[in-house]
Amino acid sequence: MSSPSKRREMDVMKLMMSDYTVETINDGLTEFNVEFHGPKESLYEGGVWKIRVELPDAYPYKSPSIGFVNKIYHPNVDELSGSVCLDVINQSWSPMFDLLNVFEVFLPQLLLYPNASDPLNGDAASLMMKDRKLYDQKVKDFTQDYLIYMWWEKMCKSKR
Repeated sequence: MSSPSKRREMDVMKLMMSDYTVETINDGLTEFNVEFHGPKESLYEGGVWKIRVELPDAYPYKSPSIGFVNKIYHPNVDELSGSVCLDVINQSWSPMFDLLNVFEVFLPQLLLYPNASDPLNGDAASLMMKDRKLYDQKVKDFTQDYLIYMWWEKMCKSKR
């Protein structure tokens, strides 16, 4: 087993042993979903998102691909694809980082400190710059709507 695959396995296992719910796709360690909760004392507090993670063969030397599966209203998250605009993942990734960094530091920082000057969601960025109160309310509404959706999805799965 090569060094990148050992590291990938170790990082995925660390994530699984932490407080995150990890759901593998196709029984492998290269694609999986992680249940991510909005940071406390943020507009996203109480929200729950499913984050899709894809690890390239060269991980940790190449960054993981991260995307929101369910909707989130944020200037740096593409509304349709869920892709994330985050420099530390897209441009300045280092093998010193691991998957726990993504979920414990990078994503919470993204939600706490949106960057309207580098948007993937132009509507959210524009609203954030023009009317912060309305932007904040829209974030809270989206968060609440999709929290209800996630609850409903879990209830439907448990009845099968």
